[in-house]
Amino acid sequence: MMESATYTRPKLVRIVVALLGVAFLCLLFSNLALAEDAAAPPACGGKILEKCTPNSGDTAWMLTSVALVLMMTIPGLGLFYGGMVRKKNVGDTVMTSFAVTCLVTILFAVLTYSLAFRAGTPFIGGLDRMFLKDILSDIGKGGIGNPNPLAATIPESVYICFQMTFAIITPALIAGAFAERMKFSAMLWFIGLWAIFVYAPIAHWVWGPDGIFSAGNDAAYVKVLDFAGGTVVHINAGVAGLMCAIMLGKRVETGPAHNMVLTFIGASLLWVGWFGFNAGSAVTAGMQAGMAMLVTQIATAVAGFTWMLVEWALKGKPTVVGICSGAVAGLVAITPASGFVGPVGAFAIGIAAGVCCYWGCTGLKRMFSYDDALDCFGVHALGGIVGALLTGVFAVEQYGGTAGVLEGNAGQFLNQCIGVATVFVYDAVVSLIILFVINLFVGLRVTRDIEREGLDLALHGEVVQ
Repeated sequence: MMESATYTRPKLVRIVVALLGVAFLCLLFSNLALAEDAAAPPACGGKILEKCTPNSGDTAWMLTSVALVLMMTIPGLGLFYGGMVRKKNVGDTVMTSFAVTCLVTILFAVLTYSLAFRAGTPFIGGLDRMFLKDILSDIGKGGIGNPNPLAATIPESVYICFQMTFAIITPALIAGAFAERMKFSAMLWFIGLWAIFVYAPIAHWVWGPDGIFSAGNDAAYVKVLDFAGGTVVHINAGVAGLMCAIMLGKRVETGPAHNMVLTFIGASLLWVGWFGFNAGSAVTAGMQAGMAMLVTQIATAVAGFTWMLVEWALKGKPTVVGICSGAVAGLVAITPASGFVGPVGAFAIGIAAGVCCYWGCTGLKRMFSYDDALDCFGVHALGGIVGALLTGVFAVEQYGGTAGVLEGNAGQFLNQCIGVATVFVYDAVVSLIILFVINLFVGLRVTRDIEREGLDLALHGEVVQ
């Protein structure tokens, strides 16, 4: 018995050692497999990039861009518009920017992200991300979660936040057209319905993975270049603003901007935030983002300076509100072109924006006699049209992958014209339908007495002292 026990003990030791060795080898090979999975994620299907890996630098830049773009609406746009209205309507104006931010955030999370940025049909996206369901965080596969193919090197949660800030500022811009006379309740109904029935489809057309105009969709009917929102954001908002101005009619009384310093601060915040808007639209922290930032700075400065010179020549004095409006016009115009043109194109776009948008805010408005209170159409629609069309002229293949007219691709200018015209017509028609329905059931405009008293006290029970 003693010999048997002596024999069995070493045998058991050898078996245990062997099992431990096998376990160690299994663990080693499993770690190697996980490392290979983390190092080689699935190929991405983005609009511009071809070989993607989870990238902390891209994620950090996009987190920064989210903050910058949100700053454009609150407080940037709120202060920019708030300084240009009369004192008795400042509260309603800044309240509009804040309330739109809250409303559109809810709608985007519930529905419009899925409709705009998920695959579906060429005209509208799917419903697979309603309430943002199925957003994963799979740390075992590189920590990237379940990315949207349009932004494969960052978590989908970050991409959602970035596009959410675009969806917020677009309808907030419309408020510049109907300022000082629209019911607050009517505004909320209009913005909510417009975000679903206008913004989401147009965003899908131009940016969706299978959109009819998406430059990254091989099956697209017409490939429209819109790097950061010339059609989706600015033409879209400007045309809707014009429809609001037409439906509401002229204000009972008008007056000069009550606080140019607020407008100056708001314009400055917009300028800084726009770097996240344009350079962030590269969705990576790379060379294209750098060029987008450079041309944004150049075009903005050129447009602001051009506006100042034109105003000085025609009116005898340069104004703070004028140069701020010119800078915003330059920001608008370079937006669709920012990832596709170089410095020369930025100079040309800046000059064109300064001249055309100044005319849109003065001569064009007088010609057709509509009351676009804060020049939403004159700056955003015209600036977006100028930028979108000139993108087709000055696009450089080396920068954005597509040549423009100057590099022998005249067809791209035609594509831009088709995109601009389609967005203009669809937006105008659907916006008018929404406004008509709201006017029927809720009413669009405050009474004359409320308008004379001021919207702040009548609608919100507050006044600026």
